[in-house]
Amino acid sequence: MSFQLFANPAAIAKAQPTVISTMQDAGDNGGTNTITRETQSESEAESDTDAYDMIKPGNRTASKRETKHTSEGVAVTVKSRSTQERDSDDDEGDTEGGEDGMRSASTFSELGLGEWIQAQTQEMGMLRPTYIQTQCIPPTLKGKNVIGLAKTGSGKTAAFALPILQHLSKDPYGVHSVVLTPTRELAFQISEQFTALGHASNVRAVVVVGGLDMMRQALELARRPHVVIATPGRLADHLLSNSDISIKKIKFLVLDEADRLLSETFRAHLDIILRYTPPPTKRQTLLFSATMHENMGKDHLEFVGCFNPLRFEAQSSERTISTLEQKYVFVPSQVKDCYLFEFLEKYEDTTAIIFAATCLGCETLAVMLRELGYSCVSLHSKMSQGRRLASLGKFRGSLVKILVATDVASRGLDIPEVEIVYNYDVPANPDDYIHRVGRTARAGRGGLSITIITQHDIERIQRIEDRTQRKMELVETEEDEVLKRLNNVTKARRAAILELDDRDFGERERNNKEKSRKRKEADMNATQSNKKKHAQS
Repeated sequence: MSFQLFANPAAIAKAQPTVISTMQDAGDNGGTNTITRETQSESEAESDTDAYDMIKPGNRTASKRETKHTSEGVAVTVKSRSTQERDSDDDEGDTEGGEDGMRSASTFSELGLGEWIQAQTQEMGMLRPTYIQTQCIPPTLKGKNVIGLAKTGSGKTAAFALPILQHLSKDPYGVHSVVLTPTRELAFQISEQFTALGHASNVRAVVVVGGLDMMRQALELARRPHVVIATPGRLADHLLSNSDISIKKIKFLVLDEADRLLSETFRAHLDIILRYTPPPTKRQTLLFSATMHENMGKDHLEFVGCFNPLRFEAQSSERTISTLEQKYVFVPSQVKDCYLFEFLEKYEDTTAIIFAATCLGCETLAVMLRELGYSCVSLHSKMSQGRRLASLGKFRGSLVKILVATDVASRGLDIPEVEIVYNYDVPANPDDYIHRVGRTARAGRGGLSITIITQHDIERIQRIEDRTQRKMELVETEEDEVLKRLNNVTKARRAAILELDDRDFGERERNNKEKSRKRKEADMNATQSNKKKHAQS
């Protein structure tokens, strides 16, 4: 069985990171003046700077200067050879500091943070700021709008939490900041970090997400917490139904995983929330994500009031972490299960996440695993919030080694010990692949991703390789040995399907779809009947 994947060899060869540090000030005319220092390796092509000044990581020794005049201001670029490659470190900030044209901060005190925050970061083991923290914290403290783009595990949460906490300590009354996230689990994780980092200042953070009691959330919001961390849908519901809840005086609006939040899926809810926030001139807007997306274009930024932002991209030309091994196996779609269980046996006793495309597929795999004697938990949007948190807690606490999940677990969740990510289903969006595999190889550790590819997935894989600028490696397997488990795996799948039928899994969704279909059919019949009556008259 042969299968050839294609990638851009020039982009793969000797790929080195590139860094640009930026200082940005508002001019008298309301535009932006940007001074950019960039360094890059000899093998990389020189990239243009757009109107918002794309900022990428790099090193020192300036040798060439370019000046560009844009519609947004002036971009001055200083280019040089790269002297050393360094990866960004973990969320705890234990790093050597950035290597950009200007000296990066080696301590949190150099970023302008107060002594109590420095003491708290030391207590939490955050010895030095990461690249994105070094670049984003100072301008945030100075009142700028900021966009931070960085690889998973680079400390993005602390990059916005620390300046918010410093600002909050000066005026600790009422709802000070709103942080929006696309997933419930990420909201709870951010809340934990705010609570830990703001422990000395008694910060009160409230999580407002779906799946939990709305009345209890309303009571917590009425107590005017300092920070509200929410999913857009549930926060919009509260704002529309409860006149006692006010976010009119917030100082910060943060969109974490901004590329997802700025998609059409969340636009209606964001529109409601923005109506209840102060105007953009009265608040700061901070956007953070691991990937750049067309959703983060100028129109989308202006929609959320992120005008004249400083944009910093702290990642190499490769979109996935260099310590991550990315492998694939090419199989007929009918025997995907056999190959998955072959790998689970080969890499037994490792901590793994298995990603499936749908809630039904996710739950089916989880039941199959249990049928075959594996201890696992599942995580998807059809689970109650209590069950979702319980599953995540068991996996984080190493009570189980395997988590079977949909893409609800692919963004932002910090589970440092994940050793392998399995893509049982290949994601349609390359960015989703990047987020998935970003669950492993965190904090400087190594990691492995294995993607199970069928004849239907070839175009998707080519798009992923083009996006990541890395070619996956083929995993060698013995087909005859793998197919020996076909009988047991098939029995397990049948048992899983029967169990889910007994549980009426997804019954509500099926009923809603059937009702929707009948409504559309009735509307069409009524329209046709009216047309006939009109024609006869």
